[in-house]
Amino acid sequence: MAALKNYTLCTYAILLTLTFCYSAMASHSSSQAMKGAYFPSWAQNFTPSSINTNLFTHIYYAFLTPNNVTFKFGIEHTQALLLVDFTSTLHAKNPPVKTLFSVGGAAEGTVLFSRLAADSWSRSNFIHSSIEVARKFGFDGVDLDWEFPQSSQDMVNLAFLLEEWRVEVEKEASATSRPPLLLSAAVYYSADVLFDGPPRAYPSASISKNLDWINVMAYDYHGGWDPSATGAQAALFDPTSNVSTSYGLGSWIRSGVPRSKLIMGLPLYGRTWQLKDPTLHGIGAPAIDVGPGPDGTGVLTFAEVVKFNKDNKSKVVYDLTTVSVYSVAGTIWIGYDDTTSVTVKIGYAQRLGLRGYFFWAVNGDYKWKISKRASHLWSL
Repeated sequence: MAALKNYTLCTYAILLTLTFCYSAMASHSSSQAMKGAYFPSWAQNFTPSSINTNLFTHIYYAFLTPNNVTFKFGIEHTQALLLVDFTSTLHAKNPPVKTLFSVGGAAEGTVLFSRLAADSWSRSNFIHSSIEVARKFGFDGVDLDWEFPQSSQDMVNLAFLLEEWRVEVEKEASATSRPPLLLSAAVYYSADVLFDGPPRAYPSASISKNLDWINVMAYDYHGGWDPSATGAQAALFDPTSNVSTSYGLGSWIRSGVPRSKLIMGLPLYGRTWQLKDPTLHGIGAPAIDVGPGPDGTGVLTFAEVVKFNKDNKSKVVYDLTTVSVYSVAGTIWIGYDDTTSVTVKIGYAQRLGLRGYFFWAVNGDYKWKISKRASHLWSL
């Protein structure tokens, strides 16, 4: 009961503080606000018709991947049916939402994109094929999810790709008298890639000129790749390092990308660890392994976290320092976002003057609880 009382008091204090922010920031909440979410095409028992479009403006189909030789998309009959169902269903909803297909994803890696972007022939094949697929299947745009360019040359080639892509999109729109396809990209949390290889910076000038917006993946800061200690996988603040959403968004702003083209990422999932000592359960507590998850990676959707907490009578803790939540049941530790941390993050993004937010992934919510909170707050 004491833990619940403290959690409630923290929630109340945060909401009271943000009341002043929302009244001051109402001008940032307009019909142009972006409320996006990725739709994992492999999700079981979750279809496009399941999506509550009152809560979103853009939904991304994840993922399509071009051929690794021709760099063109080959859409088989079964997949073609899924794409048509995706766009037609979401366009027919009341209200309708914009649809984009996302190219690549984390599982694809970086080699394909590095090769694709390195040559004018492969870039041209990819660009023309992406436009053809978008128009054929009724998409409103295309999203590039290259995770992540691995060298300074990759970043240079990415700039060439975006420049050429924009030219062809505008040319096609002019020739067909149709609105130009939307172009977006899912990007690293920071404009400068500080880890996983040599230091390198995104081509912010090309991004600003050629993309309609970027989805900043402000999550996966900690996880199963570091099983020895718990971590806030989507910390808004981190007083000990630059691995935080506040630092990442600030770096994108400093790089020159307009705030109107910055979309903050929010996770609808948590990451789990197995504690070394159940009495030591703060963020950064010693751990011996990743915790439970259906695929062995220590990942639970928010809906699964809610169920786990209920079934195991977990202790839920809101961490003011990082603006994150974790729950503990015995030796199992889960770090995630809930409505409280998302409330603070939405307020933070509004104060920065960003365009909106997106979720990975739309099927992870529990009874649309977080999605409703975020959509409501951005509409104030």
